[in-house]
Amino acid sequence: MHKLLPTALLGASLLLSAHAQIPDFQPRWRLEAGQISWTVRDAHRDQLEMSGRQVSAVIDYGSDAQGRLALKRTVVWPMLRTLPDDTHASLMRSYELGITPELLIDGRAAAPETLQQVRFDGMLTLESALGQDLTLVRRLSPSPDEPALVERLELVNRGTRSVRYQFKPLLRSEATAAEAGTHGAYRIQVSAAGREGELAPQQRVAVDLVFMARLANEMVHVDTDEAFERRAAKLAQWRGQLVLETPEPVLNTMFDFAKIRAAESIFATRGGLMHGPGGTRYYAAIWANDQAEYVNPFFPYLGDQAGVESAFNSFRWFASYMNEQYKPIPSSIVAEGRSFWNGAGDRGDCAMIAYGASHFALAQGDRDGAQRLQPLIAWCLEYNRRQRDATGIIRSDSDELEGRFPAGKANLSTNVLAYAALLGAARLAEDLDPARAPALRAEAAALRQAIDRHFAARVGGFDTYRYYEGNDKLRAWIALPLSFGIHERQAGTVEALLSPQLWSANGVLTEAGDSTFWDRSTLYAFRGLMRSGELERVLPYFRYYSQRRLLGEHVPYAVEAWPEGQQRHLSAESGLYARVVVEGLFGIEPLGLRRFALAPRLPQAWPRMALRQIRAFGSQGLDISTERKGSQQQVRVSAQGKLLLDTLWDGRAPLQVTLP
Repeated sequence: MHKLLPTALLGASLLLSAHAQIPDFQPRWRLEAGQISWTVRDAHRDQLEMSGRQVSAVIDYGSDAQGRLALKRTVVWPMLRTLPDDTHASLMRSYELGITPELLIDGRAAAPETLQQVRFDGMLTLESALGQDLTLVRRLSPSPDEPALVERLELVNRGTRSVRYQFKPLLRSEATAAEAGTHGAYRIQVSAAGREGELAPQQRVAVDLVFMARLANEMVHVDTDEAFERRAAKLAQWRGQLVLETPEPVLNTMFDFAKIRAAESIFATRGGLMHGPGGTRYYAAIWANDQAEYVNPFFPYLGDQAGVESAFNSFRWFASYMNEQYKPIPSSIVAEGRSFWNGAGDRGDCAMIAYGASHFALAQGDRDGAQRLQPLIAWCLEYNRRQRDATGIIRSDSDELEGRFPAGKANLSTNVLAYAALLGAARLAEDLDPARAPALRAEAAALRQAIDRHFAARVGGFDTYRYYEGNDKLRAWIALPLSFGIHERQAGTVEALLSPQLWSANGVLTEAGDSTFWDRSTLYAFRGLMRSGELERVLPYFRYYSQRRLLGEHVPYAVEAWPEGQQRHLSAESGLYARVVVEGLFGIEPLGLRRFALAPRLPQAWPRMALRQIRAFGSQGLDISTERKGSQQQVRVSAQGKLLLDTLWDGRAPLQVTLP
């Protein structure tokens, strides 16, 4: 893993009318059409994750001090469970570069691979020189449907004379002990067919290396051509849905990649489709924060069928833990649904679930689906009510950081999410059960007032929020109120978030004075600042963050955290990145099953922007575009070619759109 250290805090205090300074950015990677590329000039190592329905692979790649290719493939089979059958019980193996077909050129061992270029477009391509005139190109991809990682080795003759080549066959097979697996013995196999012949100048030839595992009594056939074709088709499908158009290619491409990572990490478990964070640790399981809160609300906008199904399935699993005694729903349901984890106690999980389920139901725009989710939402709201203290705030044992940083007996995150859940439930009720809506709105308003009474404080010199009673250090999650339209402490909170106390080269620090960062809080901050009308102030930071994550030293996705996990590419964070654009930049906010608010604030330097092929609110192709018209913006909304809104907008109060 890679220790990418955060740089020191920069800049002068915003209290002195200066933001935290944005460092100069030196890209390692170059942006090309639909992909990024790195031309190798120095030693560098990185890793990224790719996933299919039955496999995930973390590929560690790079160039060593001698310029030679470094490669390790860590392959995870989430549904081949080991014992004990807990959160981390996926079958997993790592394979170094030496696990590769032996290659002979003119009867002698080929020269070592000298890495020249790396490309990524949703599949990883490693291009290396073998001496003067030969190139070996490795292209790696997860099989979209089978439990296999496929790696194509393509030999290219760039010289002027023919050469004799021989790829020797490779077969490595391992049987695991039956007593070590939940479903008995597993067969792990690495194989490549042999191939030999004469390679003429400017010609190429390929062999395929397959890393596969299965039940011992199961037959699995991996068609490598089909695997690459289906992966390419899936990537094209994701790129063609929820299409961002801005004058900044970095933002467009980072958004495209975020869609890929958010949508690919869905596994066909025995408990149904389950979105999993990944990172070699979190598979065939769901969490109240990663799935219910972060990524599930994104899937209606993308319209990915598997994503929507996995969201419904996750809420079904959480609902299975409802009980008459109102004991808490567990934070995580693991092992394909066979077990659960609640090691941090109540993290405010019901607030996360009720918020995520209500937002998902509204954005999905499906009345039947919304009605199926109503009992879960109602149960979680009642659970929250039972955790209220005399001051009107909701207590919880911890928060999503699970004790890594103090959270007191009642924290800001749980209460803001509970407020958002009440507001979402009220909006759902207006479509499904109008008589209930006023009481839910009143309850939301009361909780909002309690939040201000209890958490509003002067911290770090700013009029903002304390995270819990007794907290005297600025915390990243002061961004949450801005993300959900709570503006009572907006001015001081904006200043605090963009101050050198909290902002670093890696985004918002978890706590002032500490070097720890989690991308999830930074992405919430971006969304909240944009929603609050602070686009011009936050856009340079969002641009820098996007450049760093897409073209910097560790690419091409949002990450989990540092130092924990060494910045794994957990998938739900990519969902949060995409939501910065959907809900922050374009200001989309569900108001009903077929209604939404819209505030597409156009940056001053941009003449136009658009978000096309949106699938939310029951639509199969919603387009939003805006362009500058003098001091105002022309905003157009159309659904499947039919114009729904065409108006001048002053950039202040959000517009409202109702679909037919």
